[in-house]
Amino acid sequence: MMDLHETFSVALDALRSNKLRAVLTSLGVIIGSASIVLVVTVALTSKKFVLQQIESVGSNLVWVEMIKTPDKAQPLSHELTLDDMEAIRISVPQVAQVAGVRDLPMSVVAKGVERSVNLIGVTQGYQEIRRLLILRGRYFDSTDMERRDKVCLITRQLAARLFGQENPLGRTVRMGELTFSVIGVFVERVETFGLSDIQAESVIIPFGLMKYYTGAEVIRVLDAQASSAEDVPSVQRQVERILRSRHPPDAEYDVQTLTAILDAARKISLALTIVLIVIAFIALLISGIGIMNIMLVTVRERTREIGIRKAIGAARREIMYQFLIEAFLISGGGAVIGILIGLAIPVTAQFFLPSSLRVPISGMSVIVAFVVSCSTGLFFGYLPADQAARLQPIESLRYE
Repeated sequence: MMDLHETFSVALDALRSNKLRAVLTSLGVIIGSASIVLVVTVALTSKKFVLQQIESVGSNLVWVEMIKTPDKAQPLSHELTLDDMEAIRISVPQVAQVAGVRDLPMSVVAKGVERSVNLIGVTQGYQEIRRLLILRGRYFDSTDMERRDKVCLITRQLAARLFGQENPLGRTVRMGELTFSVIGVFVERVETFGLSDIQAESVIIPFGLMKYYTGAEVIRVLDAQASSAEDVPSVQRQVERILRSRHPPDAEYDVQTLTAILDAARKISLALTIVLIVIAFIALLISGIGIMNIMLVTVRERTREIGIRKAIGAARREIMYQFLIEAFLISGGGAVIGILIGLAIPVTAQFFLPSSLRVPISGMSVIVAFVVSCSTGLFFGYLPADQAARLQPIESLRYE
């Protein structure tokens, strides 16, 4: 029977006698295995960040706008109304919250300064759906909505422009013929860069006050929040059906969700991950070729040693296993070092990232990096090991 312990000791002694060569040979494996772990970690982090950004805007959100025909007046019967919003709330059980908005370009005057702003009338539930973050003061309560109190909230950018470093709470701003009291300052929880109703300089007021300016309780955008992401397609279909039943046949509505954007983000992230992993595998392939070349040189240099071992009774497979163990130690040791480096970098980077963004570490990437690295070493180490095992003792002893 072959003595594996002795074979392992001989292989280890051979590596110790050529430490620099072993380290340089394993360098490619270190880089390749670290690359696999880092690539998967970066891919998971970027995917998580992108999906969080999209989901924070409202992954469960279904929103509706009336499609307007250019240069053609739309009948009032085509417009979205508060009754449509209430019908969706009552008729669609998967809807957790609904809200409606109507916006108008307006000029606001405060402390003698006039600025152009986006005036937005909102219904109850708008803050929950759009996830507005109140920095100062409060949001509208039910009394504000019912009594149509002349109160408003302004964006952080507008507060800085109108009031500078002063506290805007309790200050008044004039828009048109009405004067409003500022009760809060808000921001979007996630920056949408103007893609939502909220612009950089916006003022939101209770929806009831918009009737004073427009003369009609018309909604420009109707938002419906599904109870879960799985309910979004069903809610979308039911909202379309309800609107068709409540409006003339020629009325057209654009019912949109973020599902398509989420799917596209996942597919892009998956494609980038695959490309980067292929690049990491190429690095491991190159390192495997390097291991094979070095092992072939090692076999040639140690031909006489191999002959001596065979002359004193070492079997063919013992010689083969000796060189396979050397290849495994080089690739396995490099894999462990590379994995530790690949884990240390994201852990260190976590201290410099926002607390809301956590760097996920994939245990599967660690296993894959180790298995692939060791397999690469064994695969490319087999040819030199087989060549060493096939050497004839007499010819090996005569080799100089």
